[in-house]
Amino acid sequence: MMIWRDGVVRARGASWGQAVGLEVEVTAVPDADRPDGAVPAGTHLNALAYVPVVGDPQVGDRVLLSAATLARGLGTGGWAMVVALPDRLPADPPVGPGHLVKARYTPLQTMVLGVDEQESEHHELLRDADSIDGMPVVVADLHSALPAVIAGVRSVDPGLRVAYVMTDGGALPAWFSRALTGLRQSGWLGGSVTVGQAFGGDLECVNLHTGLLACRLVLDADVTVVAQGPGNLGTGTRWGFSGTSCGEAVNAAATLGGRPVASLRVSGADPRERHRGVSHHSLTAYGRVALAPADVVVPSFDGGDMEPRLPAGFGARVRDEAEPLGAPSGIHRLVPVSTGGLDDQLRASPVRLSTMGRGLEEDPAAFLAAAAAGRHAAQLVP
Repeated sequence: MMIWRDGVVRARGASWGQAVGLEVEVTAVPDADRPDGAVPAGTHLNALAYVPVVGDPQVGDRVLLSAATLARGLGTGGWAMVVALPDRLPADPPVGPGHLVKARYTPLQTMVLGVDEQESEHHELLRDADSIDGMPVVVADLHSALPAVIAGVRSVDPGLRVAYVMTDGGALPAWFSRALTGLRQSGWLGGSVTVGQAFGGDLECVNLHTGLLACRLVLDADVTVVAQGPGNLGTGTRWGFSGTSCGEAVNAAATLGGRPVASLRVSGADPRERHRGVSHHSLTAYGRVALAPADVVVPSFDGGDMEPRLPAGFGARVRDEAEPLGAPSGIHRLVPVSTGGLDDQLRASPVRLSTMGRGLEEDPAAFLAAAAAGRHAAQLVP
């Protein structure tokens, strides 16, 4: 279902990377009698435009908006999305190399130069590449884990080079992520690769396998983090969630000779019981989808001023819930990792820490668990 609105740009707001925030006044509603007419004419909306796709909106421009997720209160962070500037379409880009089409066969399909395709300067390097030479690969369910994992890596060695592979389980444009832009600008992140239908990273690749190879061979990463973009999808069922890709990422890292490190999705504050303690997402993805063994990092939650904020007995609960992933019932190696000192490293993050609307103070366990995975990965680097 699509919900369309015409609007006029009244003000430009914050911008980051290739994304521009706008204040847009709705000027036309196709059918005001429909139940989804909850975004009436005269409403002022926050809208987001991706400049490489639709052009650079200016005050006074007429815009065509997609407002379906906004009308339903879903996860675009309160944004309507700019589909086009009908009166001022962007000029055609200059002719250049690249024939990878992302968001294929949608109205906004985007053509990019893939690092692994024939026209790329790196094609010969990647053509027969088959190994990431033992590189640790941290796999996380949520995009919000990314800065926390990097904080954990830096707690061991701030000089390690970290890359990020963004899969297409959430947002397709990497430009949506303010965290990704901030981590790149601060030097915490050495580069990003968008794979599958996702686009907008520093490098583009066909799939996760070539994405991992590009991290190692092109970006010269010591550690790589794999997670979906912002806006994961879940249906409250055993299998109906986009995070099953975590198990597939473990398989890809192992296939290419890497060291898969499974970051547990953990929460002490999520109102949904299925995500309290160790989320069922992690138990299903690592316990059922992953066919190769990984180091499953089990945070010990010892030390630091965040520990008293955790629910009573929380560390023991996490250990108990993670236990079936290891021997003898599971295939993985359970690795206890201390979270001591990680709270200070997390507070030093150059970007805001937020998961499901909760920050470090509201849900410290989520970020400490991700940081513990980063700490362990850094210790695996030769």
